[in-house]
Amino acid sequence: MITVSDDLMNVLRYGSFKLHARCWTSYAGKVTATNIPIVAGGETFDDSLNVPERVEIDVPRVVDGVNLAPGDPKAALAAYGQRLHVQLGVDVGTFGIEWFDRGEFLIIESESDGDVVHVTAVGLLALVEEADFVSPYQPSSTMKTIVRNLVEPAIPVVFSADLTDRSGPPGSAGVNYDEQRLVCLIECLNTWPADMLMKPEGYLYLTPDPGTAAPPQDWNLFRYNRTDSPFDRATVIRTQESSSRDGVTNCVVARGTDANGGQVYAAAYDTSTGATRYKGPFNPFPVPYVLQSPFLTTRPQCQAAANKLLAQRSRTTYRRFDAEIVPLPILCGRDGVYVYDGNPDLSQAATGTWVETLDLPYVADGGSMRLTLRTAGTVLS
Repeated sequence: MITVSDDLMNVLRYGSFKLHARCWTSYAGKVTATNIPIVAGGETFDDSLNVPERVEIDVPRVVDGVNLAPGDPKAALAAYGQRLHVQLGVDVGTFGIEWFDRGEFLIIESESDGDVVHVTAVGLLALVEEADFVSPYQPSSTMKTIVRNLVEPAIPVVFSADLTDRSGPPGSAGVNYDEQRLVCLIECLNTWPADMLMKPEGYLYLTPDPGTAAPPQDWNLFRYNRTDSPFDRATVIRTQESSSRDGVTNCVVARGTDANGGQVYAAAYDTSTGATRYKGPFNPFPVPYVLQSPFLTTRPQCQAAANKLLAQRSRTTYRRFDAEIVPLPILCGRDGVYVYDGNPDLSQAATGTWVETLDLPYVADGGSMRLTLRTAGTVLS
């Protein structure tokens, strides 16, 4: 969740509140327009996409006497490198409006229509996705340096303190990536292993993958069907009932090449008690997903990558909840959320979930906030 003051948290938890939305723009690192009111629209997040974040909003065509129509390529809302910075605010009574950053996004399309301008923007990873290599790229340094080479200066990178750096493929291996920069980045992170997430402040944050690291201890409580609980206002949770074998695995094999040219590999098996466990009724044989990567040069590296991918792929089979709530403007994609069964005495243990998708309206008449929550499950070995 986005960090805000205790006063704002209390307003969100226990009282009705008025939501405000505004944005400002920048181009080449310089502010080009400020205090632009958002009159319609909102934000979506889908963790299954390479660029999960998307914003679609309407703003006035004229603000403080300035015409924001995107006719000029360098106009504030044009789509040639301009960035949209969204801020939301909540009225906290005598303290006024407390504003907080919702995110920084790349404008990809804008169009004026009468008195409004419709703006579409996406997460900054789009800059990496569209920047295919002009010449072959050889990743031959440490993993942190490789990530910086792939992402900066388009997006600043911040590494978690508990993410241990290691060497990438040796230069003698002659490993080249010919085209897709984002594919190279994702493979680098899968084999490190590490996880990436765009932060509202506009930087890329890298941390040990949550599939192989301990879940965060500060998950935020989410309850339903209790009239005296926080976030209980018009809250609905329903279970998504579906089942498919498509793409399900109970084993991941990671393969690489060591410094002498020999093959190294390791496998991770689903040893949980889940329905798709190895040697269970799903299939008594291994059903593998194979990762072959030049980033893997030792067996321990292969094992770590296999563990990560097994946990990541297994998440899609965990129990899913759909939620519809009064907009909670500080909730972000991949946030941890506890779901209770609704017993008045909370006698049943809470279910830990991740926010897999969200649809957040920025304005009061935008309707409810919709979430897809995926059970966090257990860490696989």
